[in-house]
Amino acid sequence: MKLPQSPRTRILIAFVAAVFAIAALVLWLSSKTRDGRKHILTWARFSDATPAPTAIPVISSAAPAATPSAAPSVSASPINTPSPQPLPPSQANLIVPVLGVKPDQLRDTFADARSEGRVHDAIDIAAPHGTPVIAAADGPVVKLFPSERGGTTIYQLSTDGRYVYYYAHLDRYAEGLAVGHFAKQGETIAYVGDTGNAGAGNYHLHFSIALIADPKRYWEGTNVNPYPLLRH
Repeated sequence: MKLPQSPRTRILIAFVAAVFAIAALVLWLSSKTRDGRKHILTWARFSDATPAPTAIPVISSAAPAATPSAAPSVSASPINTPSPQPLPPSQANLIVPVLGVKPDQLRDTFADARSEGRVHDAIDIAAPHGTPVIAAADGPVVKLFPSERGGTTIYQLSTDGRYVYYYAHLDRYAEGLAVGHFAKQGETIAYVGDTGNAGAGNYHLHFSIALIADPKRYWEGTNVNPYPLLRH
């Protein structure tokens, strides 16, 4: 049996039915969306073709994790190595002061021990008796001296007045050599001997270099090893 319905009632029923239909449609679409996301997530995790870290953010609403930046490369600081100091001109071009002896024949005896606890502070250059002794550099002869230890000796000043060259155990001086004579490098100034405490038959030149503060006090100075200066 049909109940009489007014037009107003029919409109209300139609409206309620439409609301229920829309709600049902919304629920159905929501369910489908969740299922779809679930399938996408499953594929992203287990697919061999797509790595998980790059696929997962596609369905995630969260902001992607920040990628740590590469650590800056650190280069080692250069070591500040002091540059070698150039030798004074008077020391840069010394020659071996015994004629015929080559630089590679020298022996470094600068630090050798000597009698009475002394250090040699010079080098010995062996050579036959009477071999010419030549000036190692240009410079004036400032002293000719017969020493108890050094025997017959020569003191020669460098041209800049900063160094003194000492030649000892000489047999004799060159003809005409005198104090004040300006000896040229390579000039014969004496001859190899064994005077002083060299020992009989131990023919050699005792050669030393000293850095001095006052050219007038040439016997006072700081000894410098001649070996590396003659080996250049």
